[in-house]
Amino acid sequence: MTLIADGGSTKCDWILLDSAGEVLLKTRTKGLNPAVVSEEELYNRINANADLQGIFSKVETLDFYGAGSGTETPKRTLIKVLSDLFPKAKVDVNEDMLAAVYAATTEPGIVCILGTGSNSCYFDGSTIHAYVPSLGYVLMDEASGNFFGKRLIRDYFYKKMPEKLAEEFEQRFDLDPDVIKLNVYQKENPNTYLASFAEFIFTSEEVKGYFYKLISDGMKKFIENRVLCYPEAQNVPIHFIGSIAHFSEEMIRDAMKPYHLKLGTIIRRPIDGLIEYYRKHRLKVTS
Repeated sequence: MTLIADGGSTKCDWILLDSAGEVLLKTRTKGLNPAVVSEEELYNRINANADLQGIFSKVETLDFYGAGSGTETPKRTLIKVLSDLFPKAKVDVNEDMLAAVYAATTEPGIVCILGTGSNSCYFDGSTIHAYVPSLGYVLMDEASGNFFGKRLIRDYFYKKMPEKLAEEFEQRFDLDPDVIKLNVYQKENPNTYLASFAEFIFTSEEVKGYFYKLISDGMKKFIENRVLCYPEAQNVPIHFIGSIAHFSEEMIRDAMKPYHLKLGTIIRRPIDGLIEYYRKHRLKVTS
């Protein structure tokens, strides 16, 4: 049996496939980003899932794609945790960018992740090329959930948020400065905490105006910094993966227009595209 995991900072989706590509199990855990979650907490979050506990000794192949898994130290930590919990499995850990590519295309294109964090790469049809390294939620992550969360918090305290929206914001979130500082500077997963504020954008009745400008500004920064850095941008489709992308298609299109870029697919959850990729290219299932 093959277990596939697509892990972001907020959540991790797991799919178990048999040799014929049939889905035996779908489940979800909290996010498993080894760059911001301790080794002990990684164990805890996986162990807390009863579905996964039931297959610890049954999985033969475990392919994990996750945020924070693109550098060696956190990658080794995650391999250790998964190998301990799934002792019979051949464990392979790759960054979430690879899963995004597999889910979006088998042809040349630029693939972008817009979820809790953000990233991009150029896929030439066989190899991923990342011209700009991802430095995470503090220094980069334009147009991500935590990017917009930070913007909302700043606008609220700088009194740049429209008054009616500010009142709604106060009712939805604990905006005590000490609470915010505790979550950002002392607790685990500050990126996920910041991204939680972005939900306000997509659940409010205000559609145009302030929110439209806020998202458009973020998309413009992302396009300029994480798409136009690729010389191939004018010649290939630009694909987007993630919840922020799913809810922001109009703003993405508008941000791309001045640069004459071609929008490819927008996929909310890459795990669904991964299933098809594995059936066709890994398990060699023929219909």
